[in-house]
Amino acid sequence: MDQSQAPVLEALAAFHANPLTAFTPPGHKQGRGADPRVLETLGTGVFRADVLATGGLDDRLDTRGILQHAQELMAEAVGADHTFFSTCGSSLSVKAAMLAVAGPHETLLVGRDVHKSVVAGLIVAGIRPLWVDPQWDADLHLAHPPTAESFKAVFDEHPDARGALVTSPTPYGTCADLEAIARVCHDRGKPLIVDEAWGAHLPFHPRLPRWAMDAGADVCVTSVHKMGSALEQSSVFHLQGDLIDPAVLKQREDLLGTTSPSTLIYAALDGWRRQMVQHSRALYDRTLDLADTTRARIDALEGLHVHGRDDFCAPGLAADLDPLQVIVDISALGTTGYRAADWLRSHHQITLHVCDHRRVSAQLTHADDTTTADTLIRALTELAESAPDLRPAPRVHIPAPGDLRLAQVMLPRDAFFGPTEQVPIEKASGRITAEMLTPYPPGIPAALPGERLNDDVIDYLRSGVDAGMLVPDSADPELASLRVVVET
Repeated sequence: MDQSQAPVLEALAAFHANPLTAFTPPGHKQGRGADPRVLETLGTGVFRADVLATGGLDDRLDTRGILQHAQELMAEAVGADHTFFSTCGSSLSVKAAMLAVAGPHETLLVGRDVHKSVVAGLIVAGIRPLWVDPQWDADLHLAHPPTAESFKAVFDEHPDARGALVTSPTPYGTCADLEAIARVCHDRGKPLIVDEAWGAHLPFHPRLPRWAMDAGADVCVTSVHKMGSALEQSSVFHLQGDLIDPAVLKQREDLLGTTSPSTLIYAALDGWRRQMVQHSRALYDRTLDLADTTRARIDALEGLHVHGRDDFCAPGLAADLDPLQVIVDISALGTTGYRAADWLRSHHQITLHVCDHRRVSAQLTHADDTTTADTLIRALTELAESAPDLRPAPRVHIPAPGDLRLAQVMLPRDAFFGPTEQVPIEKASGRITAEMLTPYPPGIPAALPGERLNDDVIDYLRSGVDAGMLVPDSADPELASLRVVVET
């Protein structure tokens, strides 16, 4: 195929060259009806590009096949059999993938370090999770993806499970041995879903970790807005092999997806694929060199340590590491990542990625350069110098790994939709949670519907909130009370 083409972008240009008089949505009619104050902030180009996908860019019957052509180009670019675009983010794409593998009351192996969107999929679908424990670094208090041996052990105990789902890379950049996990699944004729939301760039440079399709995954879900050049909510999911019917996967996406997709998102996805095919090698040669230099400069600052492969990659830990996730341990400064991130934003207008009780992280992409890297270095240098002003920081209670692992005693769907009550947090230990309790970012639930709470997880969450942790999905944002199942 001609990878210099960008069908959605080209159709949008043709639409502008020969505009239609539309008597269809969107109601702003190319921005003519938009409030001038909105136009001043958003720009007229946004509204000019916001046209109806079917009956706008394409005709009523989609006979020109613009979107299909763009998806086929994407599939060829990355070596997948099929690719589907989503304008509802990977939160939708991963649910579609799950529903293509398992249905209500069927079982699916799931790494316990999954994003909250996967838990939402379990709730919506009524799938019964068989949890696979991640690799826990007790010294750094950090979870890495589960191993192939852990998936094999759960499969051996539950041979009727419909398939498996693993998250790789994690928001900390650590990667699973996907080839080994895929082999465990395929030896049993089961499909593997990889939530590779943080890995849109991985297919495009040999110095990056191996991406899911090359490792043998059946479905790979990618958030192109995270590490690529697409807009927020841009997602693609790729399919290969014959363990999942592409028609079934498309049906599941149709079930959950919007009937009013954004041409802005489609066009950005289309253009990003062309950019990567034509320029990714040069872009990532430069970006990876910049990452190496930036990591070394930060690591040289007093009180800061940049985690690398020596920290994260070893037997019992992660299999690989994305160097573009710059994870900085600031524990020697005597403060928390929450407090440091707030200080950096207020004093240097810098926003950081993952912040936890002892770390901050900076996500680098092909959009970064020496100017942005220098800004980061200057800010972190002043952070280290200002550390005395950030102490003492509230301490977060971090339980042992076994104490963080709650027992799943109800189906997530039953706990979420069943009778519930709100109880003071002091009385929640021993109760079954009916809500997700998710430190964010990175968005991995500490407790999820159907799990029985214990004192250690409650202390972790409560002390975390006191220290600056955000738990946005709790019914009570202050975490003074928790929503639990009414038990008879």
